[in-house]
Amino acid sequence: MPRRYRPERREVTPDPKYNNKTIARFINRLMRGGKKSTAQRVMYDAFALIEQRSKKDPVEVFEQAMSNAMPQIEVKPRRVGGATYQVPVEVRAGRREALAQRWLIMFARKRNGKSMAEKLAGELMDAANNQGATIRKRDETHKMAEANRAFAHYRW
Repeated sequence: MPRRYRPERREVTPDPKYNNKTIARFINRLMRGGKKSTAQRVMYDAFALIEQRSKKDPVEVFEQAMSNAMPQIEVKPRRVGGATYQVPVEVRAGRREALAQRWLIMFARKRNGKSMAEKLAGELMDAANNQGATIRKRDETHKMAEANRAFAHYRW
């Protein structure tokens, strides 16, 4: 990372089917080995399953899952006088979205199911209903920050 300047953020082109940038970023994060068409197929198959099972708009379910999974506060280690404190800090918007996507994909991959599309659909529906492993991870992060609230004055 350069010391003097911040490189400009690359603009993500919206996904072809729903014309949504958040879905495009999710597909890019889901992708493995540069196989974007495979990642798109998995995502759109998961959306089809969501629509079939919940009878709701899959984009709305996805947006709800993302907003439920986003952490508001997290802890960052801070060294003060030889001791390391876990200092609670608010999560900025970009990182909030990145963490939610990372957790959704990680826990979808860990689920047991037949295909990745089924696992992803299940995790998205669970997160939209405020349950599942992703929501547990978010709550765990919040609890950790709450427990270390005494060190909030070390924020920089």
